[in-house]
Amino acid sequence: MKHALLAYSSLPAERIGVHPPTELPAAIRLGTVHLAVASLPRSLDFYQRVLGFELLGQLPATEGQAAQAELGVAGSSQVLVRLQEQPNANPIPRRGRLGIYHLAVLLPSRGDLGCFLKHVHSLGVYVGSSDHNYSEATYLTDPDGFTIEVYRDRPRSEWQVSEEGEIQSALDPLDEAGVLQAAGATSWQGLPAGTTIGHLHFYTGSLPEAAAFYHTALGFDIETWSLSGALFVGAGGYHHHLGLNVWAAGSPAATDADARLLRWELWLPEAASRDAAAARLQAAGYALEPTAEGPIATDPWGIRVLLCTEALSQQ
Repeated sequence: MKHALLAYSSLPAERIGVHPPTELPAAIRLGTVHLAVASLPRSLDFYQRVLGFELLGQLPATEGQAAQAELGVAGSSQVLVRLQEQPNANPIPRRGRLGIYHLAVLLPSRGDLGCFLKHVHSLGVYVGSSDHNYSEATYLTDPDGFTIEVYRDRPRSEWQVSEEGEIQSALDPLDEAGVLQAAGATSWQGLPAGTTIGHLHFYTGSLPEAAAFYHTALGFDIETWSLSGALFVGAGGYHHHLGLNVWAAGSPAATDADARLLRWELWLPEAASRDAAAARLQAAGYALEPTAEGPIATDPWGIRVLLCTEALSQQ
């Protein structure tokens, strides 16, 4: 029997999602995504020419230090992606390594997504697409095999939830004509101001273990749980800051020989919420590595998250 769907706004916040004993504050954001790539020039060409990132800084290789580049949006100092060169790193086989599945670049508007689509079509780059109900998304694959989602969110007033508070996701065809029409005559000028890392999606080996780390210990709400082989978790009622799936279960975790996610950053609004999250992870038995920027926790598949705080970054 099919249950009726409700408007997202018809339910109070406490009824949306499955909440852990202690949840993350609503005002989190995802920080820099750190990737190891086989060739920095090759990746820079793709991330700048195809995706529209601005090069914010670059360091050559030195003894004991790999060549690196920082990428973001023109006019902003916020680093969205940091690429670290690892010559001869193995490319990522499709569903062949536990670790990152995709990183998702969130554009401010539907018109921006339309401009991006026109741009990649003009380059002849293959792009997949989907309508997720709460968002409209496109997908590209970078030279190392990382999937990059470029998407826009619909307003929350257009999202749907079940009576149980599950945010409804879909895999419907993208209305590409409508998205292109929203761009009008505007041409692509690179990633627009306001672009962020909207979410990350990981291949994990077990949903119960993934929920234990990301939901129970770290403190994300489970927003969507009825997808086949996946959980979507988020904070502040967002459809998902992280996707967790078992679609590559049985594959090995990414190693130092592979192109891979080196770490991702979770920014919390103040030191108290950062320290509370770190304490929950430690109490649950997960080791923490102290660094000058904050503690780093590692999930069961080697995915590393740096816990940062906005308050300290602004001092």
